[in-house]
Amino acid sequence: MSKPFSPKVVTANDLLEGDVVYLAADDTWVRDLQDAEIIEDEAIADLRLLDASAQSDVVVGVYLIDVIRDEAGLQTTHFREEFRTKGPSNYNHGKQVELS
Repeated sequence: MSKPFSPKVVTANDLLEGDVVYLAADDTWVRDLQDAEIIEDEAIADLRLLDASAQSDVVVGVYLIDVIRDEAGLQTTHFREEFRTKGPSNYNHGKQVELS
């Protein structure tokens, strides 16, 4: 028996800048997880993933991630994805500059 579908977000890397990006409901790519479209249906998730993958002139490495919503907002459920939300770890640039 397969496990039940959990909410997803489409993620990728911006082709030109390399930043982690998330697909918003209006088909734009956003850099803040809180602005991403939460997908609750498996069939829609598959379609959104196909649509996003077709944008190879904008993003690379498109895939779905599991998310939950709690009192702090939208959160990833895997360490790797939480790490990606914080930006590069070698020195402060991109999202890390904005957070400091």
